[in-house]
Amino acid sequence: MTGLRRFLVEDREPPPPVEHCDLCSTPIPPEHPHLVQLDERRMLCACGPCGFLFDNPGAGAGNYRRVPDRYLADPAFTLSTTDWDALQIPVGLAFFLHNSARGTVVACYPGPAGATESELGLAAWDSGIGASALATELRPDVEALLVRRDPPACLLVPIDACYRLVGLVRTHWRGFDGGAEAWRAIDGCFDELRARAQTLEREA
Repeated sequence: MTGLRRFLVEDREPPPPVEHCDLCSTPIPPEHPHLVQLDERRMLCACGPCGFLFDNPGAGAGNYRRVPDRYLADPAFTLSTTDWDALQIPVGLAFFLHNSARGTVVACYPGPAGATESELGLAAWDSGIGASALATELRPDVEALLVRRDPPACLLVPIDACYRLVGLVRTHWRGFDGGAEAWRAIDGCFDELRARAQTLEREA
């Protein structure tokens, strides 16, 4: 039995790697804060104390911003086919964020190779999705509008939620249209985000 036990131990899957804070190297749990490093447009994992430190906008010479834990939905939001087509996004799924370094709105869409930044003009942003109540709430660099064409959906989410969706697409996408498994993963992600989202409160 001792010999058999040795083979059973060897056949076990190795434990998942432990993540560490990118600032102080402290081990961190799977759910942890994230920071955006503005100069390099890089996402950093942080422990609780480091994340708390960068709640102050002036910390780190203003080069780091903590990603907030805010999810908003607007039941009054509508997305027409004309509005979407005017954005010239080649797929039916995208997220939009204010890039403070460039002073503009950036459109990204997930695909099998990762997140692709749209190089197409966004002249229709101000009169379309950008005119929505959710768009006026966006915090630069750390939040995004996650928009789906069919079925129509628009959520204000932390930017790390968008990159989690990008990771799902990369993992499950098969063939030209993604395949059923990829779209089940996308549907599940949107269901989870909707469940976390609070309704946007409008001023009277």
